[in-house]
Amino acid sequence: MSRVLVVEDEAHLAEGLRFNLEAEGYSAEVVGDGEAATERLLAKKEDFDAVVLDIMLPGKDGFSVVSELRAARNYVPVLMLTARGRPEDVLQGFASGADDYLPKPFDLSILLARLQGLMRRSQWQKSGPESRAKKTPGQTGAKLGAFDDAASADEFGTFSFDRKSIDFGTLELRSGTNVIHLTVMEAELLRHLIRNEGRIVSRKSILEDVWGLHEDTDTRAIDNFIVRLRRYIEEDPAEPRHLLTVRGVGYRFLAKPDKA
Repeated sequence: MSRVLVVEDEAHLAEGLRFNLEAEGYSAEVVGDGEAATERLLAKKEDFDAVVLDIMLPGKDGFSVVSELRAARNYVPVLMLTARGRPEDVLQGFASGADDYLPKPFDLSILLARLQGLMRRSQWQKSGPESRAKKTPGQTGAKLGAFDDAASADEFGTFSFDRKSIDFGTLELRSGTNVIHLTVMEAELLRHLIRNEGRIVSRKSILEDVWGLHEDTDTRAIDNFIVRLRRYIEEDPAEPRHLLTVRGVGYRFLAKPDKA
């Protein structure tokens, strides 16, 4: 039975989520603040299959909780609940390491579908490469939110360039002996840029096609993601060769810049 931790300070919403999750066959537990969540997940190292995490919590907010989890290399799938689904909240949540988001108020069936997709992807990533390779196209699930379902994450398998490799199944970027664990959004952004290798990718395309946002928002959030990706893939992030800025438009990825 899959265990889900619900981190929500609105008691009626938390209990409603617990009731409905248990009715669907999950084991659901509730805490009302960020401190209690990190106590369960980090101090006590309890094993949960997913976390439903509200942003607005008393004391330590949801952004801080997920940031602490990822800093401690705890990659439990996190579905973040956001008030009104404001783009700045969504982008900050992704930057912190959340895997998906859902604006309040939400439809219960959508929440359950998103949770199922996150846990399926997590189990798929934990399986060995041999078991992933056995999947057939018919086993690929429907698209959920801004992300493809687990099986389709292997669109490129392992993409290699300039003595680096990105495994889109395990969300790992390897450079020599160094291994970087990417967040879902970092991997999705890299995949979008690689899919459009050599072409200019606009900020609008990143907002809509990668993050599922259809509102105007501060594009500095995108720039911050690009800065972080450059630290991962560039020999000199201040003089990028692979991930270039096209001023006033967007970005362009080059696997082999010397041949471009």
